[in-house]
Formats: sequence, C-alpha cells, structure tokens
Amino acid sequence: MGLKNKLHNFKEKNKDKKWLPAFSAIHTFLFMPNETTHNGTHIKAADDLKRTMNTVILALIPCLIFGMFNAGYQHYLALGDIERAVGFFSTEFWNLANFTIGFWKILPLVIVSYGVGLGIEFIFAIIKGHEVEEGYLVTGMLVPLIVPVDIPLWMLAVAVVFGVVIGKEVFGGTGMNILNPALTIRAFLFFSYPTWMSGDKVWVEGAVERANEIAAGANLDAISGETILGGIAQNNPITHSVMEMFYGFIPGSVGETSTLLIVLGGLFLIFTKIGSWRIMLSSVIGAIVMGLIFNAVVDAGWITQGSKFYGLMSTEFWHHLLIGGLAFGIVYMATDPVTASQTNRGKWIYGFFIGFISIMIRVFNPAYPEGVMLAILLMNVFAPTIDHYVVQGNVKRRLKRLKAKTA
Repeated sequence: MGLKNKLHNFKEKNKDKKWLPAFSAIHTFLFMPNETTHNGTHIKAADDLKRTMNTVILALIPCLIFGMFNAGYQHYLALGDIERAVGFFSTEFWNLANFTIGFWKILPLVIVSYGVGLGIEFIFAIIKGHEVEEGYLVTGMLVPLIVPVDIPLWMLAVAVVFGVVIGKEVFGGTGMNILNPALTIRAFLFFSYPTWMSGDKVWVEGAVERANEIAAGANLDAISGETILGGIAQNNPITHSVMEMFYGFIPGSVGETSTLLIVLGGLFLIFTKIGSWRIMLSSVIGAIVMGLIFNAVVDAGWITQGSKFYGLMSTEFWHHLLIGGLAFGIVYMATDPVTASQTNRGKWIYGFFIGFISIMIRVFNPAYPEGVMLAILLMNVFAPTIDHYVVQGNVKRRLKRLKAKTA
C-alpha cells in the first residue's frame, strides 16, 4: 500500500477528530485528493485553487530572489564597499556576498509571514471544522515582498494576524474577502507604524557600528539615503539611470524594485490565464494618463519649481511605472481574482482608476509618495459596485433590443 493510500486511510479512521483539518491540509498539499466523481459528464482540468496559487508563487519567486540580491547590494553600496552595477548581469550585483546578507535578512520575513498566517488559518479551520484553505499561500509570499527589509518581526506578526482575521476570516475565508489580504496587512503596518513603513531609507546591516568607525565629519549619507520616490517628493533630482530603475538596482521594498522581472511575471500570469491582462493594461493606461496631466500642468507653468508638488508632478509620466511599487501592485495585487472586478468592462474601469488614483495620491501626498496600496484597496471596495452597474447596463440594453424586436 502506497503512502498516499495509508494517509487516506488514516484520515478516514480519524474523521471525527477536531485536528483533522490541519492534517488534511498537509495531505492535500502533497497529494491529489482521493475523491473522484463517477456520474455525469465532467471537465478534466488541472487548474484547481491549489495549482492556481502555486502558479502565482512561481511568478513571485524571481522577485524574491532578486530582492535578496538587492538587499545585499544596497547594503554594500551604501557603505561604499562596491561600485554601482552596470548591466543586468553585472558581477557587482549578482554575487554570493550580496545574496548571503539578503537571504539571512529576508528569510525570517518569509518564515514569520507563513508561520503566523498559516497558523491562524489552521486555528480557524479547526474551530469551524472545515478544510484549511489555500488562499494564504500567495498572501504569505506577497507580504515579505511589500514590506521594508528591516521591519521588526513582531510588527510583521501582529499585522499578519490582523490581516488574516479582520481582512479575510471575518468575511468567511478565501473567496469571500472584499479587500486584498496582503494589502490589508500593509495598510495596518502603514497606519500603525508609519515611521517603519515610510521606506525612505536604505537598510544597512551594522550601520551604527560602521558609523562609529567613520572619522568625525565623514559623510554619513553613505550609510543611509532616500529611496527614489522619497527623494523626488523632496524635489531632489533622480540620481539613478533609467536602466537601473528598470533592472531594479534601486532601494525599495523587497520585491517591488525590478520592473523587468515584474513584467516577465505579469506575462507569465497572462499566459497561464491567471492574471487579467485587461486590469494590467488599463492600470498602466490610467497611470500614464494621470502622469501626462501632471506633466502638462508643469509645462503650462501652473506649478513652479518651489512648490512641494513640483518634483513628482514634473517626473516623466513613464518614469512612474519604474519607481516605487506601482508595477508590482498592478501585476500581483490589482489582479487578485477575488477582490477585483469580475466583468470584462468592469476590469477596464477598475484597472484604469487604480493607475489614475495611484499617481494622484503619489503626487498630492508627498509625505507618502507610494499610493498604489491605497488605490487598490479603494477600488477593491468599489469593484462590486462597478460590476453591478456594468451588469445592469447590459440588462437594459438587452431589454431595449427585445422591445425593438417585439414592437
């Protein structure tokens, strides 16, 4: 008898135990379920929830690995120990020293995210007596990628508890939540611990010790410096090249820096029919339109260089897609099938306003120039309303056609 059958028999013998949902979660994660259908016509497909979640995780892995290299790279770059990387395959970036320091800094974030989040899922499954849902598999990977690398682990744990319980379980669990759980966790962190979530400084391991070794009067900006968005919000010029921003050799949250890898991940999700290309494309269009409007305002002379809005308003409209978390949010969180619009026309409207509002928040709130989180959460709330009016519009058009035919 194979291991799969032994585990199945073990489940049958203990089907009345309260802890069975926890065991079943591990069993179904490792094996296909034993239950099969016997009557009627059925569609054979491999796109169940577990495989869908695993596919999204595959699309996120390159961003995670890149983030580990980038954390080490930003560390050594800020200390002045290495030269700036030139080209995507630069040895200054892709080296074991960078990966090692980034790996040991980011791995605890992943462990805490999955450990606490899945622990809450198991507890609710046991209390309610249902199977453990796979919805947190993706959320658990997203959370470490959208937070600063130096966030205290206890803050992350508290935020994960809040996000899973308040953002998901109170609505009924996976498939019933109205807000993206990962963004709910980030929003909790932002409003509860704003100084940690500003993301305006480069994390450096042992910065205090290193600073004490620097002679008096030395330039301490070599140890900590602003992110690109933070600098632009203070009307400082961009010091990184377009290719550095596109490749991701810039400071920022773990998974948001490499636009190149995010685009490739988006194409993979579109190819596997998991991510909506309508939402992605319309979000980009919305961001470009808002960026063009702000550029036109600056060109018309309505905003002068002394204004606090000048830096972000004058930024080239397409640069907004390369900096901050806009691209990451569009590809991996705006396309969440549970919280996004479900109708095709609704997806265009939903996505457009995400991009449009993201740039608006980024410009008009210089204290927090990253607006994609708030834009997506806002549109999560309005997604059902958008779909409602799209459906009602279709119903009215069909009724008019019907009346015209019967007249």
